[in-house]
Amino acid sequence: QVQLVESGGGLVQTGDSLRLSCAASGRTFYRNVMGWFRLAPGKEREFVAGITWRHGIIEYSDSVKGRFTISRDDAKNTVSLQMNSLKPEDTALYYCVASRGQSMVMRDYEYDYWGQGTQVTVSS
Repeated sequence: QVQLVESGGGLVQTGDSLRLSCAASGRTFYRNVMGWFRLAPGKEREFVAGITWRHGIIEYSDSVKGRFTISRDDAKNTVSLQMNSLKPEDTALYYCVASRGQSMVMRDYEYDYWGQGTQVTVSS
């Protein structure tokens, strides 16, 4: 059974940093796209960042570009999201995702595996 388990969420203040981690089990994803989505109250689920095998292609949403950094450790089957200069609008439930494919994708239906999510709350 494939599982993606997120950790690292929490309550922080504007301008603070957080690092989210995601550990995958049940299969390896070293050739597959992994990433992060988020869901804020009253909003649609939003692509945050994605990364292909060997960091070949990395994509960010415009709202986080320059502040967030995605990385992966294929030896450990993990993906991380370093979030700096956090803003109240970053408040959301953050999901780790993985695709069966190798090409970069940014739509939620293109990801096959989802974690349960970790809450990030940024106070003003």
